[in-house]
Amino acid sequence: MTAQCHSNKLKKKDYEHELERLQIELVKLQEWIKQGGLKVVVLFEGRDAAGKGGVIKRITEKLNPRVCRVVALPQPTEKERSQWYFQRYVAHLPAAGEMVLFDRSWYNRAGVEKVMGFCTDDEYEEFLRSCPEFERMLQRAGIILLKYWFSVSDEEQEKRFLERIHTPIKRWKFSPMDLESRNRWAAYSAAKDRMFAYTDTKQCPWWVVDADNKKKARINCISHLLSHIPYEDIQYPEITLPDVNKEGYVRAPLEQQTFVPDRFK
Repeated sequence: MTAQCHSNKLKKKDYEHELERLQIELVKLQEWIKQGGLKVVVLFEGRDAAGKGGVIKRITEKLNPRVCRVVALPQPTEKERSQWYFQRYVAHLPAAGEMVLFDRSWYNRAGVEKVMGFCTDDEYEEFLRSCPEFERMLQRAGIILLKYWFSVSDEEQEKRFLERIHTPIKRWKFSPMDLESRNRWAAYSAAKDRMFAYTDTKQCPWWVVDADNKKKARINCISHLLSHIPYEDIQYPEITLPDVNKEGYVRAPLEQQTFVPDRFK
């Protein structure tokens, strides 16, 4: 299934206005999750440079990191490779009142591990068989699970890779694996299609985000996320700030105070 907005064009001013509105709604959702003790997991998968990180950043930048946290796991250790495959992901699942965003997830096995030969054929086939049942287990345990796949054209991906290579503050984003993803475009496409065939289930479908336009992709994804987790406004109690009570406070002598030097004097 595909998450889309109706507008073909999105001006910067309109984008910023809509993003602000959605981020206000995300704060409401956060409070509903916290007070209602909900457990939410959102998976972000897709092509390299498809914009997953940008969407995650816009979701989290106004939220409390104690309620909404991001999980982006490094390569597994030797010990983790010997464990049940899903084990290291289970350790990061939410407790009541939390939302966890996985910047890549257990679907590494169906994508990069399969294409790059980091797992055996038996391990890959077992993943395809067991993943739908694993996700049903999560849902039976009360976890709200959403899965997003970010789709990007090869032309747009090339443009973003070149931007990463030639922009100093983005150069860290480019890795040797990105080069290989270009060389193995067809293999990744085939792996994605087979992954969908096994794991795009009625109980836990994949939602495809057209990510060639970053702004539209962010608005589409956040809007869709909000529409699939029922929530209500939280009514906060009226608060009156009291006067500051400085009784008993003695200011330290000036020579004992430490100041940060002003570089712009």
